[in-house]
Formats: sequence, C-alpha cells, structure tokens
Amino acid sequence: MSEPDQLPEDLDVTNFVGPTVFPDNGKRRITGTIDLVIAAGCLAQFAQSGNRGLLAVGILLTLIGAYHFVAGWKTGINETEALAVASRTVGFPVGHASAQLAWYGLRSRPAWRILLYSADEPPSLRGLVECDAIDGRVMGEYTERNPEDWSEFGLGAPSGA
Repeated sequence: MSEPDQLPEDLDVTNFVGPTVFPDNGKRRITGTIDLVIAAGCLAQFAQSGNRGLLAVGILLTLIGAYHFVAGWKTGINETEALAVASRTVGFPVGHASAQLAWYGLRSRPAWRILLYSADEPPSLRGLVECDAIDGRVMGEYTERNPEDWSEFGLGAPSGA
C-alpha cells in the first residue's frame, strides 16, 4: 500500500514560525550583472566569428541586463513599516492586515498594497492603502464600511445593517 501524498516540510505552513521576510527588490541587479557578463561574452565571440546569432543574443542580453539595473530599486520600507504607515493613514484602530508587494511604472518601482480591517469583532471598517516601498509616501487610500456578512460565523449582524 502506498503512502498518501504529503507536502514537503519546507512548504508545510503549519511548521512556519516567525515573520515573513520579503526579498529585497535590489537583487534584480545581480541578474542584470549576469546578463551583461554573458552579453559581453557573446559580443566577444561575435567579434571573432562574425556569427550574427551571437550578435543578436548579445544585444538582447545587454538590453535585458540594463533593464534589470534600472529596475533594481533598493526597497527602503519593509512590510512592518508599510503596515504602520497604512495604520496611521486610515484613521481607525487596525486589527487584521495584509501586505502585498507590487510594482508600478516602466521602471517597476516597488509599492506596498495594504489591506486593513478595523480591530472590532466583526470588523466594521476596512481600508486599502498603497504606499511607495522606496520612501514610504502614501500613493492612495480608500476606506469603507465592511460589507462582509459575518453572521453565519456567530460574530454578529452584517456591518451594513
């Protein structure tokens, strides 16, 4: 009899302890460096052999590597600091919250998108705040009464009632 399918230990969320750490966006420059080194090799080989395929690959890798360099922003605000900025922005005591790293613009500037719920049970308010991950400035915010119905969980009437 075969053993049932199981998740590998490193993917099992029940074993997770501690805060989530988002990787720094500046690591894109490592990829850019690798692309540029390979591009230099392709272009050197083209100079010796005249193979136009090597020229095309060298140019393409040069463009991709350069893009990784200009899009490799160093993240100045971590998720905890972004949650603090969002909490101050919405103007209500925050209970549950979630942060997501997103990118905007041609140069892929990183931004935090934070979804927040009020601290009361069930949450009566929710908000969405977007702040720049480089300097922490608030780019936009939206708050509303929480339209979710929590009554089926025994947590009170719908917040809109």
